[in-house]
Amino acid sequence: LQPLLEQLHDAGTERDRAGNRKLFFDQYASMLLLYFFNPVLTSLRGIQQASGFRKVQRELGVAKTSLGSLSEASSVFDAQLLEPIIRNLADQLVPLQKGAEAEALKTLTAVDGSLLPALPKMAWALWNYDDKKAARLHLHFEVLKSVPTAATITHGKSCEKKAIHEMLEAGRFYVKDRGYEQFQLFQAIIDIKSSFLCRVRDQMTWKTIEEHPLSDEARAVGVIFDAKVQLGGKKAKGVLKQPLRVVRIDTGKTDKERQPEILVLVTDKLDLEADLIALAYRCRWQVELFFRWLKCVLGCRHLLSTSKNGVEVQVYLALIASLLIAIWVGRKPTKRTYEMLCFYFLGVVELDELTEHIENLKKQS
Repeated sequence: LQPLLEQLHDAGTERDRAGNRKLFFDQYASMLLLYFFNPVLTSLRGIQQASGFRKVQRELGVAKTSLGSLSEASSVFDAQLLEPIIRNLADQLVPLQKGAEAEALKTLTAVDGSLLPALPKMAWALWNYDDKKAARLHLHFEVLKSVPTAATITHGKSCEKKAIHEMLEAGRFYVKDRGYEQFQLFQAIIDIKSSFLCRVRDQMTWKTIEEHPLSDEARAVGVIFDAKVQLGGKKAKGVLKQPLRVVRIDTGKTDKERQPEILVLVTDKLDLEADLIALAYRCRWQVELFFRWLKCVLGCRHLLSTSKNGVEVQVYLALIASLLIAIWVGRKPTKRTYEMLCFYFLGVVELDELTEHIENLKKQS
């Protein structure tokens, strides 16, 4: 990781007019990564204390740092400089699944947002209540690699649809839940040379152009309707430039009124098998599991900074920590593996024991 972090070293030096800066971005990033891999560290003050230990100074190349310097760093160092490192690490990973299904869904990217509780004094972190604040993490998660590929932080009350508009990339197959239902967004994804799969409200209207026959595989996963359609009414006119596809799936469950739960999915993928459409939507839940990992295991619920940039730095480094584990073990992180890594960095587990654990995981894969 050090060669990737070295490019951050001179960031923020333009603000050091006195020329006496001792804490640099690569060192600050290293200490935050130590925080994620060491459950003993639970606060900025704990990180400051660790910076005074000889082994930490030797391994991370840092000097003893004051609490003021650590606090200031969250606003001095630009979080956006970490994004290329996230992309670099994500590109090193390969899909965990193989076969025809994996090939058809190789660019599947789940999109969702999650709230990070914030302190009341974080005025920028607006939420629904005056006395409560929250930051919102908008995340793009590559499903077959089980890794994050892009993220941004906004205030909790911000629009998720607006955030994804600004994060779109070509060559993706975005899978989304009902919160991202928007005709302009559907068309924007197509225009940028990507595809989408989105659950929409049961009240969505469409005009059927051609209904497709259902295969045995499609019926087996609950598909009850599959058709090429002209989506929407007056609101879609002039926005959607091409026909889309609607797939309805019976989940086998019932809603609060004891009626069958029917998922209504919209996509521009006209040639993808209906059973793979159903599979792609089920895969969307992987991003929800990653949020749980990020907040409950890595500890991203506790924010080390009150500034928006500082929260972004912490979240981006949490994503980097997750990517490092995935690279080391060749699969998505688990709590047991994370504990082994923490034990290693605490000096409880020897390197050969950690290596044996990782090799066993690779054999299981």
